[in-house]
Amino acid sequence: MYSSVDVIWTLVGAALVFFMQAGFALCEAGMTRAKNTGNILMKNLMDFCIGTPCYWIVGFGIMFGGTGALIGGFDPFIRGTYDFGTLPTMCYVIFQTVFCATAATIVSGSMAERTNFKAYCVYSAMISLLVYPISGHWIWGGGWLASLGFHDFAGSTAVHMVGGVTACIGAKILGPRIGKYDKNGKAHAIPGHNLTAAALGVFILWFCWFGFNGASTVAMSTDADMVSASQIFMNTNMAAAVATCTVMIFTWIRYKKPDVSMSLNGALAGLVAITAGCDMVSVAGAFFIGLIAGIAVVLSVEFFDNVVKIDDPVGAISVHGVCGALGTILTGLFALDGGVFYGGGFHFFGVQVLGVAAVIAWVVVSMTIIFVIIDKTIGLRVPADVEIEGLDIHEHGLVSAYAGFNITDVSTGMEVNANTDLGESDYEKASEKQKAVSVPVTRTETVGNTTGMYKVSIICKPTRYENLKNSLNDIGITGMTVTQVMGCGIQKGAGERYRGAELDINVLPKMKIEVIVGNIPVETVIETAKKALYSGHIGDGKIFVYDVQKVVKVRTGEEDLDALKDVE
Repeated sequence: MYSSVDVIWTLVGAALVFFMQAGFALCEAGMTRAKNTGNILMKNLMDFCIGTPCYWIVGFGIMFGGTGALIGGFDPFIRGTYDFGTLPTMCYVIFQTVFCATAATIVSGSMAERTNFKAYCVYSAMISLLVYPISGHWIWGGGWLASLGFHDFAGSTAVHMVGGVTACIGAKILGPRIGKYDKNGKAHAIPGHNLTAAALGVFILWFCWFGFNGASTVAMSTDADMVSASQIFMNTNMAAAVATCTVMIFTWIRYKKPDVSMSLNGALAGLVAITAGCDMVSVAGAFFIGLIAGIAVVLSVEFFDNVVKIDDPVGAISVHGVCGALGTILTGLFALDGGVFYGGGFHFFGVQVLGVAAVIAWVVVSMTIIFVIIDKTIGLRVPADVEIEGLDIHEHGLVSAYAGFNITDVSTGMEVNANTDLGESDYEKASEKQKAVSVPVTRTETVGNTTGMYKVSIICKPTRYENLKNSLNDIGITGMTVTQVMGCGIQKGAGERYRGAELDINVLPKMKIEVIVGNIPVETVIETAKKALYSGHIGDGKIFVYDVQKVVKVRTGEEDLDALKDVE
């Protein structure tokens, strides 16, 4: 009844597609900031671990439990009888499960660095329970698109476009990361912290894509199966390679330098685009699909960044959403059997366009409802101070994903603009005792100081830096020195735990601001700083005051109070 060759081929393919989770985790972590690495890894892990039981309980039955036009059926825990040819039911179930998890995990990158982890877990369950299975039934489960002749061999639309469109909806509702756009709406680059990890993730994804596309034949027992799988491997590789070369050349011309991270996206764009028609196009067709996808992904990233202003840290919307739709439609042009360029007319092409539009509409409506409900109940986005300090420490109690290494984000605490609402402090309501405990002041005096000048050194949370800077500027401070540091106070970093054990000393990212004052009363500076920093929570900061014996301005030779003037 079953074919051992087909079963082995399909199970190996399932294992390869599962390993794509590692590729996504590395790629997304590398293209985002170090302070969110643990959160990225956790989301990719939970996409698979939440999606697996959800797809088993409900999703698979919706997708394959019948041949209705819109929905398969309801078969909780997969207890029904199925006929998958030479494959046992559970072989086909695990193969489809890993595809479902891939659709879910695509969204992680576009919603990175500002999403509430609890809310993300609920989203992950909903896409696996309902959204992916319904559109998947239309395409692969005998639904209305399948009956029209819609062709999506391995999931350019069913998997990647569903994930990409969901990513777009989620990122739009979330809003951009703090500091992504200035007050004029100009996009700022927020570089990822580890291109090595991102590149390794892309290589893993490329490798696993041979299972994603090749094993979608779910057969290898006949000569025809072998020829088909070989053609699919060749087409998959060609499209990815050509798309990467295209992006490299295109960005070299456009930006005057070949862009590394964009080239990595180019490889994925080619892989996504060829997935729909890898069994129907020639190698030449794969070449042109890769070429078109390479140009499209660059223009799409720029479009979402600069025109519609949807902040997508890893380019998932462009890679998976845009190139998934594009690859499906291009199949209607380049297919050897029925494609426009091979004399097939426009019927097949029209069906491909209709299928893409229908799935987009379904995902937009369903995921908008789901995200809005999550946002109104759990809350989709973390508070601004949590986002700036990093999700790792606040969401997972993880001080750093790189313990033992000094990895500090250049943008930490520096990306807050004037429009960012960090919340007002309760300074005015607090008692004098509370203020003194929360933001203590230490003074050191030098015998014989007659200059009347003081050095005020302030240690504070990165989240309060912008408040402090603006407040000091308002009272007329003429200059300051700002340093990013790591440290802790008497509370030893507030006692987080790692693997159940308490960390004795937990150094945290801090900002050190130093100012020299003479014309402004030092008490004014102290009170201004305390008001700007106070929240009433552990870690508000400390203020140190030192006497200053002498100040010399190097360029002019002016000394002391004259050297502190802001007129050059």
